Amino acid sequence: MRDETRDFLHYLTIERGLSKNTLLSYERDLKQYVAFLTNKCELKDISNVQRTHIMQFLSHQYQLGRSTATISRFLSTIRAFHQFLVREYNINKDPSLHIETPRKERKLPKVLSNKEVELLLDLEGNDPFIHRNRAMLEVMYATGLRVTELLTLTLSDLHLTMGFIRCFGKGSKERIVPLGSHAEKAVQFYMEDARPKLLKGKREEALFVNHHGRPMSRQGFWKVLKGIAKEKGIEKEITPHTLRHSFATHLLENGADLRAVQEMLGHADISTTQIYTHVTKARLKDVYRNFHPRA
Repeated sequence: MRDETRDFLHYLTIERGLSKNTLLSYERDLKQYVAFLTNKCELKDISNVQRTHIMQFLSHQYQLGRSTATISRFLSTIRAFHQFLVREYNINKDPSLHIETPRKERKLPKVLSNKEVELLLDLEGNDPFIHRNRAMLEVMYATGLRVTELLTLTLSDLHLTMGFIRCFGKGSKERIVPLGSHAEKAVQFYMEDARPKLLKGKREEALFVNHHGRPMSRQGFWKVLKGIAKEKGIEKEITPHTLRHSFATHLLENGADLRAVQEMLGHADISTTQIYTHVTKARLKDVYRNFHPRA
């Protein structure tokens, strides 16, 4: 089954143009699936896989304590793999057909209040790292970018005079996102003053760089965010995605159109964006309970 797996991953890389992180996720899932078929089901040929084998694998994952979301991801990978085999290997059946996707538990994303956002973005000082950090956080909150999208921004993606940035999301899909005035000023100052000090004469296309003058890493950004939140006394658990959630929620709370928010977030399906309408409704209920005299 090694050849089929390799060919499928090659297809995802070349024809689908998936990101490195998404490819790694597919690869991890496939390794576990193929190992189960080989060791537990004692199968040697992928064409012999039956619906029952897939159900056994998913049941095994449940027994290991995997979440519903993880099981759904496994099934999505398995479906894509078998559909590929039917197309490319002339296998005449898809054993993954008619297997129901488990219902996902839709957890409401954690968001920051307006006050917490202001606190997080209130960074003072003349250190170039402070100016870089302020610019990164301002851009993230102003645009709702994913952390990978933020850190892969290049100088050519900036269009400050026109007030927008260009980014490449999942599947290398390009989108244009407006940039607010606060973010524009923070980036402008970072570009003119702080970035040259961090580069120390080096040439680098990436917009945000570390102390070596190289592109900022996800781990580096995570440390920066955690450090600032701790310094500001924000007790709420914060991840890079928290700013993205806050961006979407605050837009909808202030009357933004759901389709426009979908476009800015780069969601392929509007149902993904609709989770934020549940967040705003939940917060409205909290306000009502706290302030209505007969709540």
